[in-house]
Amino acid sequence: MCNLYSNTLSHEAMRSLFDVSPALTKLGNLPALPAVFPKYEAPIVALGKSGGRSLIRARWGFLTQPKRSKRTGDWLSPPAWNNARDDKLMALNLWKQSFESRRCLIPASAFAETTGAKPATYHWLAAQGAEGFAIAGLWQVQRGLFGELEVDQVSFTMVTTAPNSVVSKLHNRMPLVLEPNDHEEWLRGPMQDAKKLLRTPNDNVVEIVASGEAMREFRAT
Repeated sequence: MCNLYSNTLSHEAMRSLFDVSPALTKLGNLPALPAVFPKYEAPIVALGKSGGRSLIRARWGFLTQPKRSKRTGDWLSPPAWNNARDDKLMALNLWKQSFESRRCLIPASAFAETTGAKPATYHWLAAQGAEGFAIAGLWQVQRGLFGELEVDQVSFTMVTTAPNSVVSKLHNRMPLVLEPNDHEEWLRGPMQDAKKLLRTPNDNVVEIVASGEAMREFRAT
């Protein structure tokens, strides 16, 4: 499970990497993000109404209805489902419709996996020989009441898959890192073609670039 990644790419760098025109960049003054946690706002690349690639702001995690506290009866915070398993995309209604028609790219500089505890050691993994990369994602617009919380937002979730040999030393899942040649097919291809991209990334796609105790942020050097 991935609960932390970094995106310190400039808006210009993201437009260049993911072929987005300035006119379809809707990030406002969103700054560099050395640490993105669930429910944080971050950029995604999604197809706009015109069919072009758009860079937009979205919040990490598909929200679902919360439960009430057994102790107080108050609404708890809505759960944010930040990871979508590649082997369950068609089995769960939470993911199915978005996989069929609302796939996105999640721009990233690195993602983190941890080992140990108190303090945990953070291992940051980044693409070899590249400034940034794309993680496969799904998105949806969420509006309405979630418990007592009024929501009107674009939400995204990160697709995870079985780890390659680099990540398997750290965790039994990893983000689905897409090769640049697969970006268009993930965004625009029919579902049957997108299913073919649900595979473990090659071992040379990412490497460990930094490790440290309580290292909850990453800035590319």
